[in-house]
Amino acid sequence: MEIAFFSGLLALVVFGLVCIVWAQLGGPRWVRVIAAITQGAGAMARAASKSGRSGGNGSSSSTSDD
Repeated sequence: MEIAFFSGLLALVVFGLVCIVWAQLGGPRWVRVIAAITQGAGAMARAASKSGRSGGNGSSSSTSDD
């Protein structure tokens, strides 16, 4: 069940990205709408990711043990 869910989610993401490229090339109106929705969802995901992080400047303070 989880594989089907994530496969569907991946298909939606790929479809959105294809619509973004197609809209840049002058696609039909429905493609531009899907592209705008996809870009809006990406902007919301980035904003949620930024607000979920702790720290002020966004740089990682962890060190690597090589």
